[in-house]
Amino acid sequence: MKFRPEVKPFLLASFVFGVFIYAVGIVAGASNGLAFFVGLLFGGAGTGYMLFFFRDPEMVTPAEPGTVVAAASGKLAKIAEVYEKDYLKQDTVRISIFLSLFDVHVNRFPIGGFSTFLGYFPGKRLFTFDEKSSDVNQHNAILVRNDETSCLVRQIVGPVCRRVVYWLREDKTTVVKQGERFGMMKFGSRLDMYFPKGDIEMVAKIGDQVTAGETIIARIAKKGN
Repeated sequence: MKFRPEVKPFLLASFVFGVFIYAVGIVAGASNGLAFFVGLLFGGAGTGYMLFFFRDPEMVTPAEPGTVVAAASGKLAKIAEVYEKDYLKQDTVRISIFLSLFDVHVNRFPIGGFSTFLGYFPGKRLFTFDEKSSDVNQHNAILVRNDETSCLVRQIVGPVCRRVVYWLREDKTTVVKQGERFGMMKFGSRLDMYFPKGDIEMVAKIGDQVTAGETIIARIAKKGN
């Protein structure tokens, strides 16, 4: 199992927390052995969870052409038709995936093509099930285009999420492959994908548990249909 290098400061924090618990135990009059055990228990639990959260398993992206895969692992919670006014500037299908604290938080491109980082936008930290969070919460925006369609991806910060990260170069358009890693959302979040209305046909449905880079959630609509 691979782990993201971003886990390192959190492992250090878990160690420090374990030492702190040990020190509190000693000050409170616990025996050295008991204080050490409790400190080890808390520090070990923190370390174990951080390694679990920052895991980065390999995913097998389907070779089937004309597909759209999930960009995040979690629950497909909403499918809505909305007008996207900032970049696509047209009617779109918005697909929302909610990530719990137990899902893999590494994000992957839903389609291949040319990826452009549009920026990090400060904002609020509403709960991500709130419909307004798509527009007003802090988020990263990424646009992926190819000959068949375009996809606007928003990595959205929730009240628990510490930050969202885009790993590719932010100053240039980059050629990317479907299923390739592009970023991470730390500690529970929401990811929205916007596609021009009519460009895709949904396969997945609300309530499905999806896996980033693996689960086919839609197919590119054949032109003329």
